[in-house]
Amino acid sequence: MSVVEVKRRDGLARVSTLSLEGETYPLPDILDVGTLFPGLMDSRMENVPLGADPYFTARYLPKGSSQPFWAHPSEEGAAVSGACVMVPCWHTALAHPRSYVDWLVRLKTALPPDTAWYTPATALPSNVAILCYTGFDMFDFTAVDLKSSQGIFCLPEGDVSREWQKKGICSCPGCQIGDLRDHNRNALLRELALVKGYIADSRLRDLVESRCRMDASQVAILRHLDQRLEFIESAVPVSRPGPLLATTGEVLHRVEVTRFAERVVQRYQPPRADVAVLLPCSARKPYSTSQSHRRFRQAIAGRALELIVTSPLGLVPRELELVYPAAHYDVPVTGYWDAEEKEFVAGIISGFLKKHRFRRVLAHLEGGALEAAETAAGRAGVELLVTCNGRPTSQDSLSHLESALSGEGKVRHDTIRGTGTWQFDQVIDTRRLAIKGRYPEIRAFVGRNPAFSIDEATGLLRPTFEGWAMIPEGYRVTIDEFIPTGDILAPGVVDADPRIREGDEVLVKGSRAIATGRAAMPAGEMLRSGRGVAVKVRKVKRLTREHM
Repeated sequence: MSVVEVKRRDGLARVSTLSLEGETYPLPDILDVGTLFPGLMDSRMENVPLGADPYFTARYLPKGSSQPFWAHPSEEGAAVSGACVMVPCWHTALAHPRSYVDWLVRLKTALPPDTAWYTPATALPSNVAILCYTGFDMFDFTAVDLKSSQGIFCLPEGDVSREWQKKGICSCPGCQIGDLRDHNRNALLRELALVKGYIADSRLRDLVESRCRMDASQVAILRHLDQRLEFIESAVPVSRPGPLLATTGEVLHRVEVTRFAERVVQRYQPPRADVAVLLPCSARKPYSTSQSHRRFRQAIAGRALELIVTSPLGLVPRELELVYPAAHYDVPVTGYWDAEEKEFVAGIISGFLKKHRFRRVLAHLEGGALEAAETAAGRAGVELLVTCNGRPTSQDSLSHLESALSGEGKVRHDTIRGTGTWQFDQVIDTRRLAIKGRYPEIRAFVGRNPAFSIDEATGLLRPTFEGWAMIPEGYRVTIDEFIPTGDILAPGVVDADPRIREGDEVLVKGSRAIATGRAAMPAGEMLRSGRGVAVKVRKVKRLTREHM
């Protein structure tokens, strides 16, 4: 019997352990699969193409209860939780990006999430990052050894002639003695160690975007996977501990970006306002701490809804400026917006202006941001009043902005309510709340009882039991009949709101206790996994007879 324990997730990628026959193996890693799975030594290594039809696959793909379980896109698969899955011929998928993603989605959807995935004869220094990114954990040296026999020098940037070994590019032990096979193996191990480090830091996407620049097929795989939002979105956490690097065109299609923008348009409920002002972003985050936004806010004086126009997020309402990734992205500041950026941002602004109608919309913008706003206004049937005369921070522009708002009433911005609509898709009645602390380190109380605080790392609300009582539904995890004494494991979960993603705040409900905490895996994995922490519990309350 084998056991797979996921320690860290980063989308489909995982840092995990495989326990088999009394031994524990860290993953992802290069393993001696012949020793690990003796049954493979007697296999005929049947070559069933990934595109084969179900009839052909059923006839020729090996069956049996021994590990690893053979998997194929046209079959349901017999693997159970904790098992090892082998996908033969996966090296051929790399040359067919659309099929790569189609086959991946079929396989990952059909098989349990807590399984270890082995792809034989595939891993190279140049592709192991995207293999891990798409959910593979176990590799061998076969592919690099084949390259060595062909006289090919393997690098993370790609494969070149063995003559490059003499150019001093690498100082590994193999290169010092001219051993090509040793170098290629070391290069794969070094790259895999780098991948593991990026997964542990929740930044593998950054590495993949960097590595794939040297391989058109990998760029295509990334783009096709981003388009399968219904599949990939559930695997991506609601927030990450580090910055979001917005340094490539692919960032516009990253789940974190599309999710934020979609929730701004579909979930977020702004305060009542007659006037909205579109403002430029700032290099400093959150925006309100920047010198430029201090001047904007002084000129606006609370008389309009403040909406920040930015690439790649599109539109950031002032109430959401703390929410990941609005306060956590890093973008090259050049003043130039390409056509794709302007189109993406225009789509978000127009969607927002169509849903929320304002008597007046002011655009305190210039350059590409202004062009995007003008396109959006045209689509939404809104007339823009441009208040910039030159730079937005010039005295003339600020005076024009202040004058344009003369006579307008105050807008009551409410960070708790605004963030709650984005985070939980629920309108929280904040009229009974007393806000204490200094923005952004604020807490909300009902009487003397704390109800909400803001997580400084993510900008998301952390509800107490009193806070959850103000959120009528959603983001609940139902557990079996037990009282949690620590974190809640997946086998104890009976049901979970399908909207829950890793990192979401959740309310745990059972017949004997309730608890508050943070989801450690998405809802789908909670229900399909046989092992692993589902919810990191913060506080537990036993239910007495009067609560039942």
